[in-house]
Amino acid sequence: MRIFTVLTVIASIMFFVYRWRYRIINTLLAISFLRKAVVTLSMNMPMIRDKFLPALFQRRSS
Repeated sequence: MRIFTVLTVIASIMFFVYRWRYRIINTLLAISFLRKAVVTLSMNMPMIRDKFLPALFQRRSS
């Protein structure tokens, strides 16, 4: 019975985290230290860096 209760609580937590994932991410990224850490870590990943940097510095012709 205890295992069932623990699994039910874990499933409920996972459901609410999935349901409110964007709200949770926005709340965490509102903290400047965490936002800087996430940007630093993501820019150290070549796949992400190669995808974003060319789009930032390209010229748009009018």
